[in-house]
Amino acid sequence: MFRIRSIALFLTPALLLLGAGLALAQPARPDDPIARLLGAAGDKLPTAPPKPVPAPKPPGPSLGAAPSGQPPVVMSARIGEHETSTRLVIELSDPVNLRAFTLANPDRVVLDMPEVDWRLGAPPVPNARGMIRSYRYGLFREGNSRMVIDLNRPVSVSDALVLPPSSGFGYRVVIDMFPASRDKFDANAGWPADLKLRESEAERLAMAGPGQPGGKKILVIDPGHGGLDSGTNGVNGLVEKDLVLAEALRLSKMLKARGYTVYLTRDRDIFVPLPERVALGRKWHADLMISLHADSNPDPDVNGLSIYTLSDGRSDREAAALARRENQSDVIAGVDLSGGNTPIAPILIDLAQRDTINKSSRFAEAALDRLGKATDLLARSPHRSASLAVLVAPDVPAVLIELGYLSNDADAAQMNTDRWRAGLAQAIADSVDRNFGAATRTAGGASPDPAAKFPP
Repeated sequence: MFRIRSIALFLTPALLLLGAGLALAQPARPDDPIARLLGAAGDKLPTAPPKPVPAPKPPGPSLGAAPSGQPPVVMSARIGEHETSTRLVIELSDPVNLRAFTLANPDRVVLDMPEVDWRLGAPPVPNARGMIRSYRYGLFREGNSRMVIDLNRPVSVSDALVLPPSSGFGYRVVIDMFPASRDKFDANAGWPADLKLRESEAERLAMAGPGQPGGKKILVIDPGHGGLDSGTNGVNGLVEKDLVLAEALRLSKMLKARGYTVYLTRDRDIFVPLPERVALGRKWHADLMISLHADSNPDPDVNGLSIYTLSDGRSDREAAALARRENQSDVIAGVDLSGGNTPIAPILIDLAQRDTINKSSRFAEAALDRLGKATDLLARSPHRSASLAVLVAPDVPAVLIELGYLSNDADAAQMNTDRWRAGLAQAIADSVDRNFGAATRTAGGASPDPAAKFPP
């Protein structure tokens, strides 16, 4: 018998390692039709959602943007589970050109589409016994959204079928998944050629073009995660990708006020692949790259800020575990890693340029003095080294700062306050000043008031 569970797609609270399950980052809205449908077990799909649906637009010559110029709205999603198949139905306000394909190691189904506005609630975790283990969704690139479905077993995927509006529903995209052999799945897995070309071109553009050389020191601030990769989910509901973006915007404003040239690898909720983050640092000829993250630990008592530089081959178990989590970002977003088009491997070989690592380490050691006055430091070895992909540029000194532990009640609570965020941003900015010297600042530039209001 066909069994239906109506759910909404959800964001990962942490990087998926070893098949870890997901919690949800966003609360259900009181008027959310998906939350209501969850309680209505039945043997068939509902005939209509229990709230008004935006009037569907007739398909035009270009699918993927509403006639108003606004992106199409994803209003609901449903999963139908059967012994021999699984059906995914996505409801939208406007038709889109949606493509489904598979990637292996780990096994995933990727739904690639033009940019859409996701308006979904917060359902429970999918049934781990079915074909689907978990989902996540979000903005993958400018103008390009993506949903990534993690699988419990190999599948074959049907072409997407678009149904016109009827019975109170908007446009519906229907995709069926069927069990498949490992050999068949592996043979069919991989990016479509045109999408592969699009990604290669995006990476090439990220590498191309000079930065802005001049008298000012150049800082690149890299807010970790983003888009469909939410990072760690805090015990208080604070989401890592949102926290680090807010702190990056605040820090950027402070550093610009002090006379630095500052770039951000992302300035909104969008995914940026790890190799492109590295490429942007090199393209902009950064004198220093600072990557911002927030950590988690199975032990809820572990707390405090830590700062990482690239490992020269030595790494303790905890640092190695963090590297595995952070380096999984591209897997989470459905990036094809099989083509060998990442610059990481050759860059790692070229890391005989020890001067870059030494500069990074000098900044980290000096920064801890200022950072320790603004927040608690990790009790054991707050300066650590790990093989983190975002730090591998051979000619860009780089550090990764874990602002604290979202798995710790005290850390998560203070990271959610404006006072703490302003104080820590000033401590990082003061560390940059100390590293480069006051001469890099503009004449008459003054340190911002730590209590001043910056972008949230």
